[in-house]
Amino acid sequence: MADANPNQSGSKRGAELTRREALAAGTAAVWTPLAAEAAGQPLTTPPTIGLATLGFGSYSNAELAEEFAAQGTKLIQLFLVQKDSRYWRYNGRTDVSELTERRCRQIADAYRSRGIAIDSIGVYTNLIHPDAAERAANLAYFEDMMKVANAMAVTKLVTESGYYKPEGPVQRIPYYLQSEVWYRAIDTFRRLAELAERHEVTVLIEPFFADLFASAKRTRCFIEEVGSAQIRALLDPANLLELNDLEEMFGQLKPYIQCLHAKDRKLHADRGVPAGEGDIDYPKFMRLAMSETPGVPVILEYVGPQNYKKALQYVRQSLSKALSAA
Repeated sequence: MADANPNQSGSKRGAELTRREALAAGTAAVWTPLAAEAAGQPLTTPPTIGLATLGFGSYSNAELAEEFAAQGTKLIQLFLVQKDSRYWRYNGRTDVSELTERRCRQIADAYRSRGIAIDSIGVYTNLIHPDAAERAANLAYFEDMMKVANAMAVTKLVTESGYYKPEGPVQRIPYYLQSEVWYRAIDTFRRLAELAERHEVTVLIEPFFADLFASAKRTRCFIEEVGSAQIRALLDPANLLELNDLEEMFGQLKPYIQCLHAKDRKLHADRGVPAGEGDIDYPKFMRLAMSETPGVPVILEYVGPQNYKKALQYVRQSLSKALSAA
């Protein structure tokens, strides 16, 4: 995520059972390849490649599901930006009171009825705002999104730390790197973890070189200091390319990664680009994904209707090269 995307009917008990089944299935997807490793089998399990819905705001959910299914896509990361579900705002919050359980199931079923699973839901609110009331409101919004995830039988939500620029003179140490922000964020994410445990979901935090989670090591340290199994990581190599090599990213975050983003970035550039248009060695990225985080999905982002097919083909070809070299 980081910089803004340039393209931008059952009983309650039945829904609960579905959600728990989804949780069990998600756990199995992560650990089954590790069992294979213990048995001495080669780790060549290719990741499922999916698409984020963020750059497809001109589609309804049903139209987008049809579009993706035609390309053989079986997995999405859902951002509520489609023309019949506009409930997402980067670094902020929206009123999701209209998202009843029935409406949530309708949105999810638009994809599942076409054979497309929902890996996770994007939230990306501000969790480091200096105002306590603002942080509390954003935590309440995050909990509302957990309820949306429950209704959709989705067990993972994704966020960055958010950003905040103080008024006045430029500070020598950026706000997000100041020590009091770190410790306040630890407290905020521990409260977030309590909410996640209550709603039986996991929150994945995404590092980005210009926010609180500014490097792979800093992100690992943060997760370990929060100390909750409900807080894990989403690794987007393009967000850390300037600071970490691919091996370093996986080396630091390997135990915590539950999703991978696929976009790209030129070195010494602050803007992300679609996969294949930057300096990331994608065959190596795919090899590391298979060996270090087997079973973890790869989700394309920073794509929209005009360029997603090209990026999807590039990532699939990179995966083929990685498999050939395995």
